[in-house]
Amino acid sequence: MTVKKEKDRLVVDIHGMRVADAQFRLESLLASCGANVRAICVIHGCNSGQALRDMVRALRSPRLVRVRPDYFNDGQTILELKVNK
Repeated sequence: MTVKKEKDRLVVDIHGMRVADAQFRLESLLASCGANVRAICVIHGCNSGQALRDMVRALRSPRLVRVRPDYFNDGQTILELKVNK
């Protein structure tokens, strides 16, 4: 899993990961990312099955406000987070 920071969001690539490993790492990231992170863009791919996409879109966390597909890229999902001020 690669993670890049872009201003107030993280870009996470989980291509090629097993679902259980990706889920564990994403849940850990949600629990530990800084309060200034407003969104996480998860790149899961779209051509080699839907297991990763389905897992990402079913994630639940107290920090999540909304989980939505990226309207311009089927291989990505956007996790919108609560911002602690």
